Amino acid sequence: MNERPAIAKAAALPDTKAILLGVACGLGAALCWALGFVATRHGLRVGFTPVDLLMHRFLWSGIVFLPLVVRAGLRDLCGIGWGRGMALMLLGGPVMSLISYAGFMFVPLGHGSVIQPSCATLGGLFLAVVLLKEAVSLSRAAGAVVIVVGLAVIGSESIGHMGPSAVIGDLIFVATGLMFAGFATLVRYWRVSAFSVASVISVLSLSLFPLYAASGGLARDASIGLPENALQAIAQGILAGPAAMYLFAVSIQRLGVARAAVFPATVPVLTLLLGWLLIGEPPTTLQAAGLAAVLAGFYLAQRQR
Repeated sequence: MNERPAIAKAAALPDTKAILLGVACGLGAALCWALGFVATRHGLRVGFTPVDLLMHRFLWSGIVFLPLVVRAGLRDLCGIGWGRGMALMLLGGPVMSLISYAGFMFVPLGHGSVIQPSCATLGGLFLAVVLLKEAVSLSRAAGAVVIVVGLAVIGSESIGHMGPSAVIGDLIFVATGLMFAGFATLVRYWRVSAFSVASVISVLSLSLFPLYAASGGLARDASIGLPENALQAIAQGILAGPAAMYLFAVSIQRLGVARAAVFPATVPVLTLLLGWLLIGEPPTTLQAAGLAAVLAGFYLAQRQR
């Protein structure tokens, strides 16, 4: 009599474990990305340049992924193709990262960590309609409008209180967000593995290291000290790169794309919280208001109806 409930309970247990694992990995990925943003802001404060941070971002992950890429084959670039690989590298690789790092020289953490993912979402919705021919639901359209309102609130702080340089910083993050939207859309359009793309970009970026070393970058890093370099190597080269990518991939496998898409939307909140706790940079009232609007927009944009 009690066999069926017992069997049902046993069958449900693995699903529950899978969901919990997916949630844990999704939150872990969001935390890694947020720590990457905070480490960028801290690194610029202690004397690193955007180029130095770029080196930490791709050198270590490139070394890790090099054997995998060589084993998969360089002739067709792991099945991606050199033409597509270079296009994806331009949109989602060192160029985008360098511009993004530079943006934090003009605006505080509360701007870059919200504007970039917001514009990535808006650009992704637009390109999904134009390139992928996807239908946009009323909820997603409303979400896009609410996100724009949130961005306008944050942008008003730059225009009214921070000056022209802050406007430049905001526009930089608009550009990098749209670049990432183009990158993500092409990954979907060409149906290539996101993990393979990230691995290839990291390995191809190793070609920039000799130029970095020749320009005196290593001497500049040495002058800042080992602890700060180790911090950036961990935050940029491991957490914000391979670790976040792996955790998010596991989250997608366990929860599905739609559910896992919730976790990147938590990155702005985690970034502002960690920025406040770790580097003493609390969000302003306008930043908090803009973030609240953006989060509401994220929620609407991710709904299926």
